[in-house]
Amino acid sequence: MTGHALCEGRVVVVTGAGRGVGRAHALELARQGARVVVNDLGVGGDGAGGSDGPAQEVVSLVRSLGSEAIASVEDVADWDGAGRMVRAAIDAWGRLDVLVNNAGFVRDRMLVSTSEAEWDAVIRVHLRGHFAPTRHAIAHFRERAKAGEKLNARIINTTSGAGLLGSVGQGAYSAAKAGIAALTLVEAAELARYGVTANAIAPAARTRMTEETFADMMRKPASGFDSMDPENVASLVAWLASVESSDVTGRVFEVSGGAVGLAEGWRVGPAVDKKARWEARDLGPAVRDLLARGLSPQKPYGA
Repeated sequence: MTGHALCEGRVVVVTGAGRGVGRAHALELARQGARVVVNDLGVGGDGAGGSDGPAQEVVSLVRSLGSEAIASVEDVADWDGAGRMVRAAIDAWGRLDVLVNNAGFVRDRMLVSTSEAEWDAVIRVHLRGHFAPTRHAIAHFRERAKAGEKLNARIINTTSGAGLLGSVGQGAYSAAKAGIAALTLVEAAELARYGVTANAIAPAARTRMTEETFADMMRKPASGFDSMDPENVASLVAWLASVESSDVTGRVFEVSGGAVGLAEGWRVGPAVDKKARWEARDLGPAVRDLLARGLSPQKPYGA
């Protein structure tokens, strides 16, 4: 690794790093000098089975780039498993600097067809799968900060355009990804005192989750720039993982091809205060006045 690499010596955990966007993250972080815990359950597209093959393959690729890596096949949504994953980084290299929460899957259904089990599975792997690793990571960060160490640590979460705008046929996924965006804001506010930043990305890239649902958009071009290549997303993650991003926190970035955008979410808009309790019959005109003064909402994907 060269001395000017952005993430030289940084210790990073990337979840869901055996394929797709997570794999691209792990490899770009390695190119930038990071030592990487490559976490992946190695399950099939339907969530069944499991293998250490995908994680081990990425570990081999990281090592071929001249960096260090170890594999983890822990379930990110399992509390103890998430703890073991974080501990693996600490045991291997003495500390953790960056957690990239990326693992997830979809169970796309219209709401009228979504089962309880499908809803629970999606919420579990995305929301709990972000919280559990983060909770173990921040315990480590807090312990080091309280011991007097000046940290430059990072949490990088993965939301989605579906979480920012909603997506027809992806109710559970949209709700989970919206929760991740809000969780990121809370993390940024609570963890700044320890020297930890928290940001989220909303990527558009070719993965197992997207190639069926958005087959036409995700098709690889015969030639020219591949705007859906997962490697397009990884560059921003590497920069956010670096010490250069220490003043950036509580932000959500949309990344697609060569475009990087700042997502601007819910914020306080027009208001009216009667200074007394409203009568229901009076609220119609008041609400319509607010709507006339406010911005029109963007439509969910697929609407």
